Amino acid sequence: MMKLAIVRSALAGAALLGAVSGAISGASAQVAPPKDLVAPGKVTYALVGTFAPFQYMDNNKLVGLDIDLIDAMAKKMGLTPAPMTMEFKGLIPALQSKRVDIINAAMYIRPEREEQVDFVPYVSVGNELVIQAKNPKNISGRENMCGANVAVTLGGFQEKLAREDDENCKKAGKAGVNVMTFPTAQDAALALKNGRADAIYNSTPGAYKQVQELPNDYKIAGKTFGPFAKVGFAVRKGDAAMKDALTKSFEAIKADGTFDAILKKNGMPASSKLD
Repeated sequence: MMKLAIVRSALAGAALLGAVSGAISGASAQVAPPKDLVAPGKVTYALVGTFAPFQYMDNNKLVGLDIDLIDAMAKKMGLTPAPMTMEFKGLIPALQSKRVDIINAAMYIRPEREEQVDFVPYVSVGNELVIQAKNPKNISGRENMCGANVAVTLGGFQEKLAREDDENCKKAGKAGVNVMTFPTAQDAALALKNGRADAIYNSTPGAYKQVQELPNDYKIAGKTFGPFAKVGFAVRKGDAAMKDALTKSFEAIKADGTFDAILKKNGMPASSKLD
């Protein structure tokens, strides 16, 4: 009986220690939520929901990097995420009129936007060189694109980069870059898949989503190249409480490895992490 009592006592002590330890770790992981919320107990956020891999619909469900991020961060704050889909042009007005608490829409941080809202940056994005998975032209990076056929979206930023490469190749006395323009990114990708083009230039998010979905058709060559842009959550101008809560909850999911797992799940490179 004495041995049984000792065992029970030890088990009870271990359970208590585990409970205390869990309570301490749980407490350390929690972030105090802001008090002034659109809906009590919820973080109401505005998004567009059409920008993979950040946020898009899959089987009638919102998925993507931004969705996973806000779910994890809301949990740290003890809040329930509540999405509100709208057109991109309505995001900032919705925030300013207090219809939502934050904008979670993969918003690029630009000076003109910083005049209207405050940002909490979470990733940096650049551009990628996407080639055929079998790489018949042995392309290893953007530096050896002279003489190649590059497919880009007409009027897109990547067209400007390709034309700059064309000029640089010709100035160096080499064959220029044949810049092939298409109405959409999908058309450019199809040209690469069919072998009409040797490569496409795409934004980092779009390129990694493309490779993640069709690894037998596409792969990325070389390093991410600029210009680079930061993407962030937007809060109302001067809303220090919300900005502080978002910053702390984001730091918490970075510290426990959740952010790394979210990047990997959504096919984003580790290089997109901000220092």
